[in-house]
Amino acid sequence: MTRRQADLALLLATALWGTSFVAVKSALADATPFAFLTVRFGLAALALAPGTRFRPRPAGRELWGGVLLGALVAVGFIAQTAGLVTTTPSRSAFIVAVSSVLAPVIALSLLGERPRWLTAAALGLAILGIYLLTAPDAGGLNRGDLLTLICAVCFGGQIVAQMRAQREMSSARAALIFCFEPLFAASTSWLVLGERLSMVQWGGGALILVGMVLAELPGAKSLSG
Repeated sequence: MTRRQADLALLLATALWGTSFVAVKSALADATPFAFLTVRFGLAALALAPGTRFRPRPAGRELWGGVLLGALVAVGFIAQTAGLVTTTPSRSAFIVAVSSVLAPVIALSLLGERPRWLTAAALGLAILGIYLLTAPDAGGLNRGDLLTLICAVCFGGQIVAQMRAQREMSSARAALIFCFEPLFAASTSWLVLGERLSMVQWGGGALILVGMVLAELPGAKSLSG
């Protein structure tokens, strides 16, 4: 696969993830978060089972690593889905995007990996972006937003755990493409649900995206370096 094909494949995946925020929000009108997640991941498990190898069974560090990653993903999806009950797809997508900025902070807390000033600046921009996105004139930080922040923390922890396991992985190019996810979510929510963001909210979302890019620039400390 060429680099361009890889970029297009990742962009397609990002578009699907972004539009899924609207699909989940619509589905939650007829199902509880846990019922929706049970059906969603139950069908996914059935679809993947035929091609999954169950031998040899994981053991030791591999097993515990899988348990950790699975727990982070599970809590993250539960918090994100429950949050969508009371927040909008656009706000949810932009807040989830903060996970890549939180990853260096989590690495500092758990692994003692001190980030550089560029990463600190990225975090500051993301925090300001969240404030503008959920400012009092936009309804303030609601329960759904707080649950989505829990999701961002879990996904940030997952990023740290993946990068510890795969030290040769470079995430800079992928992170730039991932910036399109909240944009796909916001545009789909506008087209399908009629959601409107104010200029201040768009500014907050833009700051979050800038923070994502800054966190992955060569001047910021890389989790794989």
